[in-house]
Amino acid sequence: MKTASLIKELQYNDNKPAVQVLMDTDSSREIRIAMKKGQVMKEHKTPYPIVVELFEGKLSFGVQGQEYSVQKGDLLALEGNIPHDLRAEEDSIVRLTLSKSDTVERVKGVADQQ
Repeated sequence: MKTASLIKELQYNDNKPAVQVLMDTDSSREIRIAMKKGQVMKEHKTPYPIVVELFEGKLSFGVQGQEYSVQKGDLLALEGNIPHDLRAEEDSIVRLTLSKSDTVERVKGVADQQ
């Protein structure tokens, strides 16, 4: 058994989203993205499907040019190769589930693009 917490040892970065691996399993990687109000993750895509859970806060989530309001507790699933972007409307905690074939380094690279 493995355990992790979305709220323990939570740290926000002042100038970009904070990306941290919470759990690495045989089938997926669970990532926490902590975003301060106003921080963005510019348009990007992954070759693999993802699942996004907004644990806390409020996001504007853009998918192929259309913007959606994402509220605390919402779940989103995207197939691979779908352009999307995020903007924190409030301080937010995002749980991102990646395919085992995807990399955390890719997600950190997106967060670094300010």
